[in-house]
Amino acid sequence: MPFAVLTDPDRCPCLSGETYGYCCAPFHRGLASAPTAERLMRSRYSAFVVGDESYLLLSWHPSTRPVSLDLDPDVRWYRLDILATRQGGLLDTEGTVEFRAFYRLPDGRGDQHEVSRFAREGRAWTYLDAA
Repeated sequence: MPFAVLTDPDRCPCLSGETYGYCCAPFHRGLASAPTAERLMRSRYSAFVVGDESYLLLSWHPSTRPVSLDLDPDVRWYRLDILATRQGGLLDTEGTVEFRAFYRLPDGRGDQHEVSRFAREGRAWTYLDAA
């Protein structure tokens, strides 16, 4: 099964309420950097939805980034709930985002609950790891 194919007017999978073209697509296309840790978290979730391995690797901090990713095309991510954020704002250099992401597999449903840590160097936020 292929990953989701989104066009700019489609609703963004991160559930921000914006269109994909206005919300996460500019980050995926390298046209902008996520201004906050939460926006980076949302854009990374959307990258999982569309199967954008290159964006996931690019937005991963070099100290913890794997050499490659092999996303499972059978996993269908369908909902992201942001539960809490700590720091990660425009003037911060670190932050955390607690979230729950829901997915479907051919044999059932599941969810992933995580507290992700992020770091900002210069103007670019990156994903560090799960605390």
